[in-house]
Amino acid sequence: MAFDGVTIASVVSELNNKLIGGRLYKIAQPEEDELLLTIKQPTGQYRLLLSANASLPLIYLTETNKPSPLTAPNFCMLLRKHLQNGRITGITQPGLERIVHIGVEHLDEMGDLCHKTLVIEIMGKHSNIIFCNENDIIIDSIKHVSAAVSSVREVLPGKPYFVAQTQDKLDALTTDEAAFRQSLETKPQPIYKAIYGSFTGISPVLAQELCHRAGVDGDMPTAGLDENGYKRLNKAFQEMTATIRQEHFEPNIAYNGSQPVEFAALPLTMYTEGADSCKSFDSMSALLESYYAEKNTITRIRQKSADLRRIVQTALERNVKKYDLQMRQIQDTEKRETYRIYGELLNTYGYSCAPGAKSLEAVNYYNNEAVKIPLDPTLTATENAKKYFDKYGKMKRTYEALSELTEEVKAEIDHLESISASLDIALKEEDLVEIKDELTESGYIRRKGGSKKQKVTSKPFHYISSDGFHMYVGKNNYQNDQLTFQLATGNDWWFHAKHMPGSHVIVKLGNAPELPDRTFEEAARLAAYYSKGRDQEKVEIDYVQKKHVKKPGGAKPGFVVYYTNFSMAIDSNIEGIQLVTE
Repeated sequence: MAFDGVTIASVVSELNNKLIGGRLYKIAQPEEDELLLTIKQPTGQYRLLLSANASLPLIYLTETNKPSPLTAPNFCMLLRKHLQNGRITGITQPGLERIVHIGVEHLDEMGDLCHKTLVIEIMGKHSNIIFCNENDIIIDSIKHVSAAVSSVREVLPGKPYFVAQTQDKLDALTTDEAAFRQSLETKPQPIYKAIYGSFTGISPVLAQELCHRAGVDGDMPTAGLDENGYKRLNKAFQEMTATIRQEHFEPNIAYNGSQPVEFAALPLTMYTEGADSCKSFDSMSALLESYYAEKNTITRIRQKSADLRRIVQTALERNVKKYDLQMRQIQDTEKRETYRIYGELLNTYGYSCAPGAKSLEAVNYYNNEAVKIPLDPTLTATENAKKYFDKYGKMKRTYEALSELTEEVKAEIDHLESISASLDIALKEEDLVEIKDELTESGYIRRKGGSKKQKVTSKPFHYISSDGFHMYVGKNNYQNDQLTFQLATGNDWWFHAKHMPGSHVIVKLGNAPELPDRTFEEAARLAAYYSKGRDQEKVEIDYVQKKHVKKPGGAKPGFVVYYTNFSMAIDSNIEGIQLVTE
């Protein structure tokens, strides 16, 4: 899934058709490395998302607004000062580089017309958003890059802006047949690797697509290409670059079943055979928002929950080590009953033990089997019996103490794993508030003196089944308790993944006499999806009416018991189940 130069070209084409001449109405910086520009046109209003996130850099039009911090960051304030109400004059891409230049004209404090450029570089961990004046001098950037960080280029106020040439690649849009052939002949490697290694903006998937259109095996070495193969490959290459120059883009995502495999701005003909299929989109922005919206949300929330994850993981590792040690110690006490029996048998048959004997053979009257009891020859039978009883007593006390401790540690491990599962399904920053409160209440986070408890605005997931029944899914242990013991009534149905961390799922029965089978299955799929078993082919789900679910006194949040239930094994595919957005 490459955000390559051809994808950028498709986005630039779309932006030119919709944004040229538009006014920059709002400039927001919802994340430290992300901008959201609102552009007004006579035909309507557009939102342009620019992200320089190292894990997921993006640029596309979106209809989704994002909350911004109460105090705007310095870079955002600078852009507002210079560009607010400015007019977009041009949006360009140098060659097929993963770079977009947005030209803006505006009036300065003296009323003079000025030209500025906003540069967006989509380059993985090197991604950046850079603000330059008309002389290509950097005014500021969303990320500062000093000489200590990069020996290739500094990105700092006052420094000249230029595109760093770190790879010796050709511009695909200006390459003729001779240059194309020469570039491949000099690279003794698989054909598709030689293609994307030779030309700017061509990703591995487009290189494979090019080979497929030419009827050439992309994994074959370039040395194996004959004259006819070079001609077919060049013909396909020239047709592809002509399509890009003419801006005839056809954004599409290739699927294998329900799973997206690849996306591209040009048709992926190699995925339209067999079980694979392609879905077309009206615009590249629509494709990118569809594909990346959820992934971007997950990436962002994982960054914001990194500290909580580290706390949970550290505590989990510590408790697992403690539990393993305790279980090994319990195993060391397994012979305690044997020692007790040895002591009893010695008291019974010790009279027949010869002085200085190293063992005594006797019949175990518990199972009528012969047993050979090791003896200390320096002790009498009675003294040997006392020695075995002492060992038994010590091991018994150790076992009883460890049994209680291992239960406590196992409960703590289960609790931490449930918190880890809650972090996995968190989608918004407010979802983390209750998780942090739970960690604080459990003593894993120290409560700062005088700090106010944050207001909880997170709500459980709310779904509607195909039969119209309301289904609720807890996002964390506090919400699980709330759903099970406050929202649910006696005859409502309760679902949970068997023997693994996961959300409580409640289905409100309402006035219906019973639930349809389809609703049972949809609720079970929700329980499977919002559990640690999400990636398994099938997950076993327990379900029971709420009246049979109890909470033991002093139990951890989210922990319940039930002694009668139904079960089903089901997949975690929740496509088609209606999520209620509030």
